[in-house]
Amino acid sequence: MAATEGGQTSSQYILHHLTNASVGEGFWTWHIDTLGWSIGLGILFLWIFRRVAKNATSGVPSKTQAAVELIVDFVDSTVKSTFHGKNPVIAPLALTIFVWVLLMNLMDLVPVDWLPGLAMLIGEHAFGMDPHHVYMKVVPTTDLNMTFALSLGVFVLMIYYSIKVKGAGGFLKELSFTPFNHWAFVPVNLILELVTLFAKPLSLALRLFGNLYAGELIFILIALTGFYQLPMHFVWAVFHLLVIPLQAFIFMMLTIVYLSMAHEDH
Repeated sequence: MAATEGGQTSSQYILHHLTNASVGEGFWTWHIDTLGWSIGLGILFLWIFRRVAKNATSGVPSKTQAAVELIVDFVDSTVKSTFHGKNPVIAPLALTIFVWVLLMNLMDLVPVDWLPGLAMLIGEHAFGMDPHHVYMKVVPTTDLNMTFALSLGVFVLMIYYSIKVKGAGGFLKELSFTPFNHWAFVPVNLILELVTLFAKPLSLALRLFGNLYAGELIFILIALTGFYQLPMHFVWAVFHLLVIPLQAFIFMMLTIVYLSMAHEDH
């Protein structure tokens, strides 16, 4: 789709690509494209790993089995070197986060017009909709709602394991007497520790969102160049191949570190 096709200006084209398909109003607005792609990619992750586990062989592995084993070994070694507690949930959680976020990030490599253009054609010819009112964002991690949902899930686990390991009193004492171990500094400690605590999920969400949103925006700007789109898309995609797994790794790594800190009983 050309940038000005159907009377769209460049700014309208960019805005169209950055708008989610949504239903509902206000707080109860649901981004159905984010939900659809994230759930679909999650199911794909489960199907691939379950299929490999069922068909695993001790002989010469298939390419898929070798790739899965490489990912599992990588995550397992990362957890063992970073997490200092004993919890059988951490390694599966880290694996799920890494692969799921990686798959969602990889959608950024699909040319920006392919899937939204297909959605516009289906909306126009199958449902009689105005194609300019059919929206489709295919990279779930470019939606702040998705990255915050992931980070809030990690935050809930942090609070849960902090209370489980240290007890409610121990958790409150840690907030009140760190870093200054004196009752006179309790208000100062609470301010410092609560800011640090709430900054963790905030930084997790914004870091992932910011990097992927910026990458997607550059792909959209490249699409506006017309004739030079494919070679420039390829060059940026090669560079973006470094960003995509790196952001998945950082999200996984910080999750492990935060949960390891939650298991430390001072």
